Amino acid sequence: MGDTLEFNEIYQEVKGCWNDGRLRFSRQSVVYKSSKTGKVDSISAPELSLAQWRRVCFGHGIKLATSSGHVYKYDGFKDSDFEKISAFFKANYKVELTEKDMCVKGWNWGTAKFSGPLLSFDINDSPAFEIPLANVSQCTTGKNEVTVEFHQNDDAEVSLMEMRFYVPPTTGDDGTDPVEVFSQNVLSRADVIQATGDAVCIFKELQCLTPRGRYDIRIYPTFLHLHGKTFDYKIPYTTVLRLFLLPHKDQRQMFFVISLDPPIKQGQTRYHFLILLFSKDEDVSLTLNMSEEEVERRFDGKLNKNMSGSLYEMVSRVMKALVNRKITVPGNFQGHSGAQCITCSYKASSGLLYPLERGFIYVHKPPVHLRFEEISCVNFARGTTTTRSFDFEIETKQGNQYTFSSIEREEYGKLFDFVNAKKLSIKNRGLKEEIKAKDGYSDSDEDEHDAYLERMKEEGKIREEGDSEGDSGEYDSNASESDSEAEDGESEDEGKKKKVEKKPKKAVKEKKERKPRKEKKAKDAGAPKRPMSAYMLWLNSSRERIKAENPGISVTEISKKAGEMWKQLDRGRREEWEKKAEEAKRQYDKAVKEYKESGRGAAASAGKEKKKKGGKAEEKRKSAAEKEREKGGNESFKSKEFISSEESSSESEHGKGKKRKAHENDDDDDEEIASTPPSSEEESGSD
Repeated sequence: MGDTLEFNEIYQEVKGCWNDGRLRFSRQSVVYKSSKTGKVDSISAPELSLAQWRRVCFGHGIKLATSSGHVYKYDGFKDSDFEKISAFFKANYKVELTEKDMCVKGWNWGTAKFSGPLLSFDINDSPAFEIPLANVSQCTTGKNEVTVEFHQNDDAEVSLMEMRFYVPPTTGDDGTDPVEVFSQNVLSRADVIQATGDAVCIFKELQCLTPRGRYDIRIYPTFLHLHGKTFDYKIPYTTVLRLFLLPHKDQRQMFFVISLDPPIKQGQTRYHFLILLFSKDEDVSLTLNMSEEEVERRFDGKLNKNMSGSLYEMVSRVMKALVNRKITVPGNFQGHSGAQCITCSYKASSGLLYPLERGFIYVHKPPVHLRFEEISCVNFARGTTTTRSFDFEIETKQGNQYTFSSIEREEYGKLFDFVNAKKLSIKNRGLKEEIKAKDGYSDSDEDEHDAYLERMKEEGKIREEGDSEGDSGEYDSNASESDSEAEDGESEDEGKKKKVEKKPKKAVKEKKERKPRKEKKAKDAGAPKRPMSAYMLWLNSSRERIKAENPGISVTEISKKAGEMWKQLDRGRREEWEKKAEEAKRQYDKAVKEYKESGRGAAASAGKEKKKKGGKAEEKRKSAAEKEREKGGNESFKSKEFISSEESSSESEHGKGKKRKAHENDDDDDEEIASTPPSSEEESGSD
């Protein structure tokens, strides 16, 4: 048999909710760690006094009792685990694991037994159910009735809030009322605090963010008392899970956060966190209401009778000594501005997100604490309102999702590196991730290396060298048309004039902005491809290696990483790739020369030249037609319907050509027909 026994998915009942965790039996102790809260229960082997094996709802369970009166119950074992656990207990703990049957008859009449922190309801010496008295928040009495109220668990779907016991009247004995005896037994072990005795120390008028207000904090040996103008809260130290001391982003204030389970409540509102805000400049002198010997004996040097210093240091020091828990502070994380937190928004309020060594905490409204152990994955999403910010999403193993929005883009690199270093799973959300990759979040826009931009610049330089000649005739306008045109076509021509006047501006704009694109489309597809630069050659050979070294890296991050690696490349390696680029350039020049000599390049340029000449010839024809229109004047104009078939057949070949052109361009039909010289018969007809 080994030195330890470990069991996963072992459950512990907490106020009506089952929390899973990990249980380990070792020779020295029994240790249980909750997966939900991270709280660790440790029972030393000499303290164990009772161990029972019972049949429960999750299969089988173990009930452990200590000599100091504490009871621990763990469920979720298999039937086959009994033998090895029993043998381990006998060998290491000197305690026998006994089997105990639960009563399942369903009776509601039995005997109430108070044993340590439990109220056991027994039927014929077999327990039907047990109530942990620490879960009791209040106990009230009636004539023959006792009402027990319980703390509510916000994580439980259904919470048991109240239970009533009927106590029959009895006579004789010592004359005590059995209802009062029952109530006193419950209250003596319940989580009901009564302020008795003197406070160890008092802090006056502390600013509290949650619950909001100014409170006097009285520190008692077993609980904390918040006294405000409207409400009072009594917080037992046993309900304190964690303590946090967090610096504000302005470096002038400090947050002191106390995590509570169960939470304090006021009406229907529950406060899982107590958040105090201090100024760093505020100092205080503190004297404990105890003798020096008692302080030394009780706190073992952690506190002194007389202390002085910053107010937040005094409060945190006293709380640490009384609660006996460590104070969590931010680790090595530093944001873009040098602060240990990130400004963001959660739900409707703005606050601060602190990346800690073992989790995240957000303050202050509402406060959220998430441990790395309960995080399933995180996601960086593009901001919904602006591209200057992004959202940080956290999904827990229980299926809950927390979205911290409006984080500045400059914080992306620091937060991504932190999450990557903590080995948290980063979720890829398909299209949203692609949008983020295109946007390219980075620490600095100036330092970011853009490989695509460099490549486009190089192609632009080569294009400028090859495209030195311009086409001025292409943008010649017809704005100088004569104003002496026919009155019938006046409105039509005015519309044309307006369009023509705007056309040169548009054409010039296209010449400046879109000419490279047009030239690019007109390139010969069979021409040799331009060579790549030294950087692009190196990137193509190193891309797969970068992906392998950084699994899950995005397209933008590959480009950024490659740029950094290229800058750090030594001169020898860089010269090697530059030589390859030069060789590729020589090969390209050689291929271009051969391509032109073969005649294919010349044919392409001849086609271009032909196209240009054709365009100029057409412009000349247009100007000739305009001159003819000017000579003909208004008298020579005639519409289609006044031209007979005989006249059409007697037209010259030149006139036929003009008609064919008129059919090709419907907008200028009247103008082209008018340009044909009329016959003598047409003139007599018009007279």
